[in-house]
Amino acid sequence: MLTFDFSTFPILETERLLLRQIVKDDANEMFMLRSNPEIMKYIPREMPKNLDDAVKHIEFMQGLLENCECINWAICLKEDKKLIGNIGYFRMQPENHRAEIGYMLNSSFHGKGIMQEALDRIINYGFNDMKLHSIEAVTDPENFASWKLLEKNGFIREGHFKEDCYWQGKYLDSFVYSLLNK
Repeated sequence: MLTFDFSTFPILETERLLLRQIVKDDANEMFMLRSNPEIMKYIPREMPKNLDDAVKHIEFMQGLLENCECINWAICLKEDKKLIGNIGYFRMQPENHRAEIGYMLNSSFHGKGIMQEALDRIINYGFNDMKLHSIEAVTDPENFASWKLLEKNGFIREGHFKEDCYWQGKYLDSFVYSLLNK
C-alpha cells in the first residue's frame, strides 16, 4: 500500500505555469471559478453563493490535504501567480495505487494549452513521485473538451455509466477513463 505525505506541499512548474497550494487568499478567484455556471456546467456540485462559501471549500480541501486524502494545486501563470484554475487528485486509493484526477479552468484561458500543460505535469507527478499505478478520470459525456483532453493524453475510456449520478432532479451519465503507468 502506498503512503502519501504532503506535509511539504510540492510546488510544480512547467514552461508557463506555476502549480502551487491553494490558500485562503485565493478565495476571490475560487469563488469566480466555482460560481461560473459555464465552468460548473458539467460538475455536479453546489456552486458557492458567496465568498464565505469559497473560503469553506478551500478549508475543506486543506483538511483533506492534511489527512493525505487529496492534493489540489492552484494553476497560475508564472508571471501573475493568481489562481486561474485548479487540478488535483481526489478519491485517492493508496491500497490500489490509484487516484482520480480532476480539473477546472477559468474560461478566459480555454483554448491556450494551459490545461494540457498542467495535466501533463500532474500525470508525471502522480506516476513518478506519488508512485501511482493508475489514474482515473470521470467526466460528463457532453463535456467534449474534457474527454478529448483525456484521450489526447493516453487515457482510455473504460466505461459509460448510464444515469449513475442523480443531480438537481435528473439522472446523469458518466464516462470513466483510466491511464496506466507503463
